Amino acid sequence: MTDLVLDGAYVLLAVAMLMAVIRVLRGPTLADRILGLDLATTLAVGLIAIFAVTVRQWLYLDIAIALALVGFVASAAFARYLISQRHQ
Repeated sequence: MTDLVLDGAYVLLAVAMLMAVIRVLRGPTLADRILGLDLATTLAVGLIAIFAVTVRQWLYLDIAIALALVGFVASAAFARYLISQRHQ
């Protein structure tokens, strides 16, 4: 039963990741692309967490936390860039 739930989670996260990548590629605005990239980072954290549960190696959760922190900093930097571009 647990394997079925984990497989379902993998499938749902993979489909969401595909949609986020499509949003990054198609745009149409820079803000849409940034949000798609932020979503892809968040989904990658979820995939890593599900993988950690699957293989029962909790060290992968540290990697997921580090990726989440880097994703947050990148989102803040992109937002600051967008604000600076708007005021020019």
